[in-house]
Amino acid sequence: MPITKLTTSDDFKRVKEDHSQFIVFKNSTTCPISAQAFEEFEKFSEDVAEEVYYLNVQESRPLSTEIADTFGVKHQSPQALVFNGGEVVWNDSHWRITYTSLTDAAKQFLK
Repeated sequence: MPITKLTTSDDFKRVKEDHSQFIVFKNSTTCPISAQAFEEFEKFSEDVAEEVYYLNVQESRPLSTEIADTFGVKHQSPQALVFNGGEVVWNDSHWRITYTSLTDAAKQFLK
């Protein structure tokens, strides 16, 4: 599945309206850990049927903050979030974002 970039609150609202299940990756463009996690996310996106999105925290700080505040998930970057039914049902960050952890989360929380 191709990864779609989110930049604004309106982008995110459209995703929530159009999809009950999706995954968002919060990326830092200046962090080497984030770069490695994004590579894992890209590999994962090639094998997953769910919608996958990302945002660059430096470019979209208001959206990143909105997601953290709205869903009660402490902001981190890198961070992967699985949304199902309008809620964050799984999230993880930093070195724990791997192809395997993402695949396991998708199998467990997305049907």
